[in-house]
Amino acid sequence: MKKLVYLLIVIGTIFTGCNPLEDINDDIDAVENPIVGILDYTLIEDDYTELELDNIYFESVEAAKLALPGFLSGKYPNFGQGSTINVGYNLFVGDAEGVSDFITSDTYSLQNSDYTSFGSDAFGFYPNEEPSDFIPAILDAQISDPVEDQLVLATFQQYVSTPQVGLANIYQATFPTDYDSFELVSVSGLDELGWTVGGANVQGSGYDGGANAVEEWLISPEIDLTGQSDLKFQITQEIDFLGDDTLIDVMISTDYTTGTDPMTATWTALSFDKTIYGDLTTSEDFDFSTYDGETIHVGLKYSSTDSDSPRWRVQDFAVRAVGVEGETENLGEYYTYSGTEWELTDGVYYLSSADYDSMGEEFGQPGRFDNFSNSVAPENYLPQFLNIKYPFAQEEDEIFIIYNFYDGGLSRQGNLYTFTDGEWMGDTDVIATTLQFGFSDGIWEPDNTIAYTLVQSDYDAIVAGLGETYPDATESMGNYSNFERRVGNVSEWTNSMVLEALNIVLDNINPSAEEAQKYVVTVAIYDGSVGTESFAVIKEGGVWVYQ
Repeated sequence: MKKLVYLLIVIGTIFTGCNPLEDINDDIDAVENPIVGILDYTLIEDDYTELELDNIYFESVEAAKLALPGFLSGKYPNFGQGSTINVGYNLFVGDAEGVSDFITSDTYSLQNSDYTSFGSDAFGFYPNEEPSDFIPAILDAQISDPVEDQLVLATFQQYVSTPQVGLANIYQATFPTDYDSFELVSVSGLDELGWTVGGANVQGSGYDGGANAVEEWLISPEIDLTGQSDLKFQITQEIDFLGDDTLIDVMISTDYTTGTDPMTATWTALSFDKTIYGDLTTSEDFDFSTYDGETIHVGLKYSSTDSDSPRWRVQDFAVRAVGVEGETENLGEYYTYSGTEWELTDGVYYLSSADYDSMGEEFGQPGRFDNFSNSVAPENYLPQFLNIKYPFAQEEDEIFIIYNFYDGGLSRQGNLYTFTDGEWMGDTDVIATTLQFGFSDGIWEPDNTIAYTLVQSDYDAIVAGLGETYPDATESMGNYSNFERRVGNVSEWTNSMVLEALNIVLDNINPSAEEAQKYVVTVAIYDGSVGTESFAVIKEGGVWVYQ
């Protein structure tokens, strides 16, 4: 199988003849070594002109599917069999006046102290409590000088069932979700080493073909423990290749100020046995009572030397106290300030974590990451969701649906849905969306290829699944989270071995994939230097094979 090469080559060519597209394809077929290209391309204004469109958008998805193959053939004449292009374009889908008010509004996330302010012994609303009975007073206390018609999205937790007495989280950080709220402080060493973000954790490492000296801190936001007592600390982590156990520490400070030099503050290391976390493990509840009633920062200090480079993965940590605990749901409601008080806003619904889950939790479904995206389009799910949620909807009923959308970053988006002729119809303006095309048998055609990059849990699954079959190769992967690709090396992953590994990963993340589903899977490799390599596979006869 060819190693896929990411190249963008634009060659200006003039084609003649009665069938330009056929001539283009003949020229491509004549290229001795066509490029296997994999790239993203977003149409610019000049492209819409070249496509002879009156506006800078397509009127329908079908119109885009018909027009773009010829455009791609002219733009990328040297791309050959197996090439994939994900084309971003503008699509006109109507007009939704007022939705911008909801997606640009302020947000207030209820804190633990907000729940206790009305006498609750929990850090969330009980199942039988109406949040709207309490949130107006909380907003009134927390938002100073509101103006008439000000709109706020209040997000909060509500218990799914009656919680039980136990240890409740006063503060919890979960990675990578909360990574952006932490302060990353590089003390020494290369910037690309130290803390990095994984698919299900953060990882500290100074290894890059060998051990390197580095020190980098991840420091939490301020944690207010005023009024709390008998505190505990719990962390879910994995620690590997640790020689000197002072290289990594969970540090706590009561005098650190965000944005200042952490070396000028007083930090105390949490004492615990670092040798028992060879796998991702949730710790016991460590005594944290030293910090009862304090305001603190927690610093995850990672360091390594030129001879000792441990790997530290942290999935989450929490400061806990005796209270009530139970499963909670993430919810949100909009409130408008009337001029004298905060009132629940009618005609708008903010999707909850359970709502996303109800639309599917597998790979490529909204519940996987609790958001929509260009490849998980809201219009493919929300009409049916609304049918289930509002079974007695009447003609011309309207509601704004507000949701999370991922497009390189997480943002709030929304749409106005109207019940028309027995169906819920979305009504937005021009949206940015994508279509994927693959080059096969001389033509560009809409393609189902999914681009996927392995995350840490995938490497762990490969090591577990193939450890006995390929002990040397999986030992190397377990140490460095990559494929050794140096030919002849005792730990080499050959193409056939890589295919076995990809079968494990793809069957794990997408077990119900249909026949002819395609993937381009990007993996971390070492072939004398650290890099990546991509493999194109297709499901045939129930197994994944190279394209």
